Amino acid sequence: MPFDLKITLQPDVQLSPQERKLSRLIEKIEQQKISLAAWQNAQQEIQQRTRQKLLPVYAELHEVLFQQLEQLWDVLHSHKFSKADVQQLDEKIAGLAKMLKHSKMLSAAQQAQVAKIDTFYQQHAEQSVKKSKKTQTVTAENQAEPIQSSLDDDFEHYAAGQQQAREQAKQQRQQQKREQAEKMAEQSLKTVYLKIAAIIHPDREPDPAKKDEKTELFQQANQAYEQQDLFYLLKLQLNLEQNKGQSAKGLTTEQVKFYKLALDAQSQQLASQIAEILDSFNLGNKVKAEHVHLGDVYKAIDADCAALKQQLKAEKERLKYMGKIKGVEMLLVNNVL
Repeated sequence: MPFDLKITLQPDVQLSPQERKLSRLIEKIEQQKISLAAWQNAQQEIQQRTRQKLLPVYAELHEVLFQQLEQLWDVLHSHKFSKADVQQLDEKIAGLAKMLKHSKMLSAAQQAQVAKIDTFYQQHAEQSVKKSKKTQTVTAENQAEPIQSSLDDDFEHYAAGQQQAREQAKQQRQQQKREQAEKMAEQSLKTVYLKIAAIIHPDREPDPAKKDEKTELFQQANQAYEQQDLFYLLKLQLNLEQNKGQSAKGLTTEQVKFYKLALDAQSQQLASQIAEILDSFNLGNKVKAEHVHLGDVYKAIDADCAALKQQLKAEKERLKYMGKIKGVEMLLVNNVL
């Protein structure tokens, strides 16, 4: 809500256990809202900084990798290599083509060349699979190992299936909890609103100054009700009751449960929104949403940039050897292609 409460708590008011539970949750949500607003304001600045620091390095890296691709492709077709070396070269070239085909930093001519090489290796892989299926035979002498392998595969598939089933069950429980919370929030919204109306309705206030204050509060309550903001309404109700020196006697155990579930759902939603913003930065060094500060994101960007520059330096060094056949042979011998 864009407005703030103008109610101050009386220091001598003792909170009931129900009030303390809800107050702690409300404080948590307030902090999450502040954090979300801060990240939303900083999002554009962070994305701009990411582009300024990382994109130039990415562009240079992709250019170097494309040069590697071209040189290895030319070397492969202009010199004779052993079968093992050809396999190494094929794997390296295919990997480079697969990665670079998604690059948006190459020229149209470079993209066309990458697509040509990638298509070549895709077709080669498909033909190899077909050939393997046609020539595969099973003899009595080597049946024991395939059977064991099959059993291992079956167990792995079973374990993976069980893990997937557990994940699906967990997601289903979370979805049911969210739906239950939404339903409870809808039921609670009207109840809380009516209690607020009974406390602050301006028509029941004889004092003109207090009547004006209550009129403003009532307008805010109406706005919150229209926006289905249970968080604000519940906070307002608790503050009003505390201001009057009341305890939460009016809240039953079931109502507290309803309110807590509804507020939990809102807290989870805010946490998801914050995590989504952090994910939008696409940082290699992932930052945790909990207790994270803007400086942590900048440090992660700097760390990503440093790692990228190290990779660029290594790829440039590797590229030096790819220009000559002896250099390629040296890379192959040392398995550092």
